Amino acid sequence: MEIEIGYRAITSAYYRGAVGALLVYDVTRHATFDSNERWLKELRDHTDPNTVVMLIGNKSDLRHLLAVSTEDGKALAEKESLYFMETSALEATNVENAFSEVITQIYRIVSKKAVEAGDEGASASVPSKGATIDVTDASSGGKGFGCCSN
Repeated sequence: MEIEIGYRAITSAYYRGAVGALLVYDVTRHATFDSNERWLKELRDHTDPNTVVMLIGNKSDLRHLLAVSTEDGKALAEKESLYFMETSALEATNVENAFSEVITQIYRIVSKKAVEAGDEGASASVPSKGATIDVTDASSGGKGFGCCSN
C-alpha cells in the first residue's frame, strides 16, 4: 500500500504541467500496442484535458515483422482523439515530423487560449508573428544548459 501511494505521488508530479505527450509502441510487438490504453488513462488522469497526445507506431522499417497494422494504430488514435503517425527511429523516418506536429498543435492551443482570455497578461505570453523569442535563461547569465551547453 505504501509503495502504491508513493507511486501515485511521483506520477502526478511527473505529469504536472505537461502540454504534450508521445505514446510510442513497437509495431513488431502487439503487447506494446495493447499497453497504450493503460498509458493513455494515466495521462488523462494526471494531465490537463488540452494536453496534446500523439500515438506513434515505431519501427515502421520492419514491415516483414509487423504485428500491429497501420489501420489498428489509426483506429485507436481515432477512437481516443489522438494524433497518429508511424516512425522509424532507425531510419529517422517521421521522427522530426512527429515532434514538429506535437509542437505545432501545442502552439495552436496556447495561442487560442491567449486569444480567448483576451487579457494583456495572456497575450503577452504568446509572441506576435515575427517577434524575436529570447530563449536564454536570465538567471543563468545567458549560458546554455542541458546537452547543448557552450
